[in-house]
Amino acid sequence: MDCIFCKIINGDIPSYTIYEDDYIKCFLDVNPKSNGHTLIIPKKHFNSIDDIENEYLIKIKDKSKDLMKLIEEKLGADGFEITINKGSLQIVKHFHMHIIPNYKKNKKLSIEEVFAILTK
Repeated sequence: MDCIFCKIINGDIPSYTIYEDDYIKCFLDVNPKSNGHTLIIPKKHFNSIDDIENEYLIKIKDKSKDLMKLIEEKLGADGFEITINKGSLQIVKHFHMHIIPNYKKNKKLSIEEVFAILTK
């Protein structure tokens, strides 16, 4: 399979991983819309929201709340955009959720700086 997210899960492509368990992997988006823009993906390949199993969807939803709290506390986010794309808007055909923080005052940090802040 030529899926970039499956390659990240398998360790073939490095990622700034914030959290992972047997079901999901959470990592910083390499082209972030804002500091702390994070992707949550299931470790099992599902093409889209149409075929993801509920067990995985619940794990993703629960972890999204934890990640938002972490980003609020460590980066000072004021709000969040939660996005799941489907169809022509879904560039990578592996189900994923975007956690995109919003800031009233946003000082642009490098992905390395954000990763260091979130993982210490």
